[in-house]
Amino acid sequence: MHGEYKVPGGKLVVVDLGVVDNRITDFRLAGDFFLEPDDALEAINAAVNGLPADCDAAAYSAAVAGALPAGATLLGFTPDSVAIAIRRSLAKASGWRDYEWSLVHAKAVTPAMHLALDEVLAAEVGEGLRQPTLRIWEWDESAVVIGSFQSLRNEVDPEGAARFGYDVVRRISGGGAMMMEKGAVITYSLYVPAELVQGMSFADSYAFLDEWVIEALRSLGIDASYKPLNDITSPTGKIGGAAQKRFGNGGVLHHVTMSYDMDGDVMTQVLRIGREKLSDKGIASAAKRVDPLRTQTGLSRAEIIERMKETFTSLYGATPGDITETEYAAAAELVEGKFSRPEWTARVP
Repeated sequence: MHGEYKVPGGKLVVVDLGVVDNRITDFRLAGDFFLEPDDALEAINAAVNGLPADCDAAAYSAAVAGALPAGATLLGFTPDSVAIAIRRSLAKASGWRDYEWSLVHAKAVTPAMHLALDEVLAAEVGEGLRQPTLRIWEWDESAVVIGSFQSLRNEVDPEGAARFGYDVVRRISGGGAMMMEKGAVITYSLYVPAELVQGMSFADSYAFLDEWVIEALRSLGIDASYKPLNDITSPTGKIGGAAQKRFGNGGVLHHVTMSYDMDGDVMTQVLRIGREKLSDKGIASAAKRVDPLRTQTGLSRAEIIERMKETFTSLYGATPGDITETEYAAAAELVEGKFSRPEWTARVP
């Protein structure tokens, strides 16, 4: 069995192994990481050989850590990343390059339609009806998108939302509320097979699926990094956040919203939770917690998106794609029957 794991911001970890009578055999660790002293590699191999093939990642990580000689130095990887590679090999996980990727940057639609398309396209990937896809969102109206399990009245000030022209919609993934001003955010969705993140915890999969956008931002001179669980950040503030939904048919939805520009005063009048967070941190303005991309680059939103598309394509070989009329029709039915209905938006009052 063969498993690979590219450490977000680090190096590639590769494992090869066999399994006999539920025990790992012939284990070999490799990769482009740095490890000192040299004999630490054989110590890791010996520690993993003979372990049960049904251990969790924590057990494999502990075995690797326990085998390291005193003073060993690991650069670009950790015992945890070895454990993830082992779990991915045992689960027969796939890699980015195992798929033909579609890159969709389609016309602007309503916020509710975007959420419905997320459900339709992720389900299709799970059913094998659509190839794995990166979709860049475009919209020409503003919205507050709340997480699947958030309380509507605790998160949104309805008077503030109405005053500034913000629609309020609820997505199918968890996480926090996002104030999405038209033209002032960059949002994308990934629709992937569960095999791509097989063997990873939810926390590990977040960073894994967004490593490409970190690379794209850094290529523009932005000091971006991933902050667990689901934040893309910089030394001066949060850039954006991710959310995820896994479907029973094997599809995975992973979407991210990053701030391109923002008005902190409007944010505190539209989002109630924003006021609480700001108060707790003793910060007078939302702008001090968020670090919009425009202030870091001076580039237009379109230019940043173009670099994102170029980076994803160069890394994974994506080709331009689109949304079919059948998919739009299925999403429109979901808007009518779910995402535009008060029963859904206020399902957690």
